[in-house]
Amino acid sequence: MLRRLIVFSLLFCLGCSAQSNPQSGALDVNQRIERQVHSYFSVPADVNVKVGPHTPSEFPNYETVPVTLSRGDKSQSMEFLVSKDGKTLIRMTKIDLTEDPYAATMKKIDVAGRPVRGNPNAKVTIINYDDFECPFCARMHSTLMTEILPQYGDKIKIIYKDYPLSMHPWAKHAANNANCLAKENGQGYWEFADYVHANQRAISGNQKDLQGSLNELDHITMDIGKKNGADASRLQACIKAQPDDVMKASVAEGDSIGVNATPTVFVNGERLEGAVDIDEVKAALNQRLLEAGVQPPPPTAAPQATTSK
Repeated sequence: MLRRLIVFSLLFCLGCSAQSNPQSGALDVNQRIERQVHSYFSVPADVNVKVGPHTPSEFPNYETVPVTLSRGDKSQSMEFLVSKDGKTLIRMTKIDLTEDPYAATMKKIDVAGRPVRGNPNAKVTIINYDDFECPFCARMHSTLMTEILPQYGDKIKIIYKDYPLSMHPWAKHAANNANCLAKENGQGYWEFADYVHANQRAISGNQKDLQGSLNELDHITMDIGKKNGADASRLQACIKAQPDDVMKASVAEGDSIGVNATPTVFVNGERLEGAVDIDEVKAALNQRLLEAGVQPPPPTAAPQATTSK
């Protein structure tokens, strides 16, 4: 909802001066708060701004006032401070310094039963919220599997979670098929992930022929499953049924921790969104490894240019 309103969560303190008669009453103060919020944050005209009742705050000469922004059935609420004289509005984010935000994020991510690449006992975990039809996800998958994992080896583990986007017509089907393979064995899941990310265009084929793409995904899933010792009849039944409980739970989980695009990667809870540069991934990994008491691997040597004689 309202992507531009995310800025609210990023502001530590903002003062908005309300130039009006401080004796004009609570109703007028609320009207001015609404007007300032609409103007300062460029809130779209179709978004309703509702100011709640003023209550005592822990800050002298200020009251707490809730402000709710809503459009249709979606809403977002936040708290402001308003001076008792009605002249100043402050938005503050209160941060609990006793809690590790990265650890708190990892606690919200359910990895039980998910296939793992790397060292299952590694102290640093890469969680990747992935969409099998997303071209940026294909790039991230290649980065993780062909560059990061070979360099970091048993120092890390990689786990994928589902976050298929609605704009990709066969992404949910692919996620369900991958989860059918995961029920059989992890190797089949990863082989499927490797193949699909590398062959997105071929699977899409004629973009008007969605059923053809789905049939191709099913064929790929069965071939990979048989190759990796899956029970053929059980796998085929799973593919036909398309159980989506695992996928839906993963999407809801992603939503709860702020995922709204793919790929979104968490390195021991530190968030990296989009097709980030490999150096950014390595920097996050190195920092988390050092925090865990593990020495990062030495930097890879840059390829030397060859000169012809």
